[in-house]
Amino acid sequence: MKQIVYFFLLSLLLVSCGGRSGYFKIDGRLLHINQGELYVYSPDGAIEGLDTIKIEGGRFTYEIPSQYNGTLIIVFPNFSTHAIFSEPGGSVEIKADASHLKEMEVKGTDDNELMTQFRQQVATASPPEQEKYAIQFVKDHPESPVSVFLTEKYLVAANGGSYKQAAELIALMLKEQPKNGSLNRLAMQITALQQGNKGKKMPKFTAKDVNGNMLTNANLLGKESYILTWSSWNEDSKDALNTLNTLYQKGYVKAISICLDPSYKEVKKYLTDNNITIPTICDGEMLESKLVKTLGLTSIPDNYKIVNGQITARRVTSNTLRQRLIKLDL
Repeated sequence: MKQIVYFFLLSLLLVSCGGRSGYFKIDGRLLHINQGELYVYSPDGAIEGLDTIKIEGGRFTYEIPSQYNGTLIIVFPNFSTHAIFSEPGGSVEIKADASHLKEMEVKGTDDNELMTQFRQQVATASPPEQEKYAIQFVKDHPESPVSVFLTEKYLVAANGGSYKQAAELIALMLKEQPKNGSLNRLAMQITALQQGNKGKKMPKFTAKDVNGNMLTNANLLGKESYILTWSSWNEDSKDALNTLNTLYQKGYVKAISICLDPSYKEVKKYLTDNNITIPTICDGEMLESKLVKTLGLTSIPDNYKIVNGQITARRVTSNTLRQRLIKLDL
């Protein structure tokens, strides 16, 4: 009888210390948000497409089947994004103040607690300081999937990406995580970015814009053309969009924009309110969009400059676009 009680209590203890076998669970509590929705997607296939999480009474729960470690990106109502690292049988608890999401606390697994420490370290840091902290984190924890995420975010996807430094960190991580699929994909991506896209043909694509019109790469043939990603919550991307829109409206360039917001209806309103006439695609899949992956666009903002069907520049800045506008206006 004592043995039965012992095993029963042990089972309860094991359940309380983690999630169900083969699943990953998130329990969250948010201050200053009573009801609403969160979006969640995975850059490495932990889930397919875009999921919605309901907030009720400031709390939410989310559980997914989990057979391998993965990364989930949660998009909050203010459109800030935060990474959660899933693992089979794991569970985490999120505590956050909606007005101070940069200080969000995630407890329950080693990787998420490491990410919490980093998040709080860079909460008030400048972008150069954030990059410095990310580099040091990777050097200190080359075995962690958190390091893969931070390298991509702060050294690859950031404006003016530090590709040489990223390549060095990737080589360091590959020694510790040679079978990490996300890391191996990042290694291939950084090689392509270092080599540059100049001279390569723009990938072929077909997609409908927010008004139902069909767009293809043929829309960007001929004169100087651009295709760029943007979102309503990213000021740098909106700056690039507005400048490119002026070039487009004056007939200086051809252009297509891809909005990575989750709702195309809100995107249509934004375009109308701001007199954006560039043909715009929004499939609601955010950075998980198949089109974005086909084109090799990896961040917000991101862009190509195309001339006669060939890519001649990558990640053209807003200032460069403004200088181009001034030159053409002369």
